[in-house]
Amino acid sequence: MEAHLELLFRWGHFLAGVTWIGILYYFNFIQAGYLKAVTPEAKAEAFQHLVPNALWWFRFGALFTWLFGVLLLATKYNFGDALMLQGEAAVIGMGAWLGTIMFLNVWMIIWPNQKKVLGMVQVPAEEKPKAARIALLASRTNVVLSIPMLFFMAAAGHGPTGLF
Repeated sequence: MEAHLELLFRWGHFLAGVTWIGILYYFNFIQAGYLKAVTPEAKAEAFQHLVPNALWWFRFGALFTWLFGVLLLATKYNFGDALMLQGEAAVIGMGAWLGTIMFLNVWMIIWPNQKKVLGMVQVPAEEKPKAARIALLASRTNVVLSIPMLFFMAAAGHGPTGLF
């Protein structure tokens, strides 16, 4: 039964992670440039319809990736060793820590500031550019962190034996 749970947790983690990181890359590599180039009307339309929907998938992709990752750590790896970056679990632990920082960025920095930008939380107009900048910087930080995070996640299961 434990092998079935591990498979469920692994696939849940994988599918949610593809959703999360895919949307992260979409926001940073596609949408950002697009919104700079379009008319104010098109930008307003995107902020009203597209961006809130994409942010929902982004947030919950992050949440489910993190939850399935914790469940996977608990069933497949030595959870304590992973958290303390010890032994064979150190590699997956490093990926888990990077993923946790990214998850916290989404829920504690990006999302609260995006709500201000989108008008879901009422703030004075002069606060919106600052909120947009903070959300952008946290999102760009997640892009940078995603590269080593993906490396450590893949290396834990697919790296050469004895490499780490």
